[in-house]
Amino acid sequence: KFEFNPKDGIDNPALSLTEDTDGEAVGEPRFYLLSKGSMETFGFYLNEELGCQGHVIRQVELGGLAQRRGLQDGDRLLQVNGHFVDHMDHHRVVQKIKASGNQVLLAVLDGGSYEAAKALGRDLSQMLPADIRPRLCHITRDKSGFGFSVSGPEGVKGTFQLSVQQDGPAERAGVPPGSWLLELNGASVSNYSHTQLTRKLKQSGSKVTLLVASSAVEEFYRLHGLRATAAVADTSWLPFKVRELHMVKGPAGYGFLLKEDDCSSGATGQFLWDVDAGLPADQAGMKEGDRLLAVNGESIEGLDHQQTVLRIRARDDQVTLLVIDPAGDEFYHSVGFGEPWGAAKLDD
Repeated sequence: KFEFNPKDGIDNPALSLTEDTDGEAVGEPRFYLLSKGSMETFGFYLNEELGCQGHVIRQVELGGLAQRRGLQDGDRLLQVNGHFVDHMDHHRVVQKIKASGNQVLLAVLDGGSYEAAKALGRDLSQMLPADIRPRLCHITRDKSGFGFSVSGPEGVKGTFQLSVQQDGPAERAGVPPGSWLLELNGASVSNYSHTQLTRKLKQSGSKVTLLVASSAVEEFYRLHGLRATAAVADTSWLPFKVRELHMVKGPAGYGFLLKEDDCSSGATGQFLWDVDAGLPADQAGMKEGDRLLAVNGESIEGLDHQQTVLRIRARDDQVTLLVIDPAGDEFYHSVGFGEPWGAAKLDD
């Protein structure tokens, strides 16, 4: 969790960059996969400055992990988790970073190269690969199976390529033909033998969740010395969706009760109950047991019950809530995605 100050930018919690880049050629974008603990800080600010174009990296903590790995004062942020952000409103970029939770993939360009490219009218998005996100896919078996087969070099652990049956369950779930398998049900397959993988698949029952990468995406991560994880994945193919509920208060209020309880992850969450039929909450699609993720576009992670209530009441007559049902909440926790709120904000 970090606070956004429109004057100062983002106070980012400290990051451990899980992997090094393969070198920093002058004038080329650099990529950093940043992972932090929940009590750490990123160790830099993201600013919007008068007379200075772009989203500017500032106050990189001296001796901090981000500084040691190469993030530099004056760098311009171009991409967040594969999304080009240079043209976006600064607050929206902040939201994307916050939505990523404890892990984020950033692409930056040094300040001099950025300003030179802008002066030349260069399209900065063309300097970046078109797609660098692995894909998270949830497959339900039919009578013929999951609809994919696995192959890999004999005697080599952790290298598995998928052949996908046309119009089978895997293809319908979004698995690209010829993709590489990275995780199975939230666990890395990097140390699995073919026999172990086969056994794990059999133990999965009728449903399985795969993190997969196309050949181009796999090559990008390998060449940059980065590790692709579910936290930066494309989740648009998943059946579990967060829902945005916009409500205008009626004479009898919104028509729901907010209660604090334990989440499936063990953390404390805010849940929606006693949804009154016919009132604004019911009309907006709220369901009993939905967990509240965000209020008016701001995550409630780290807020207690009273703070969340005040956030809902901040606007007198209307509110927009981001929620997820219990099955979806359990799914995201099981695959190590962190907050499901990220799945919505990363894909918008």
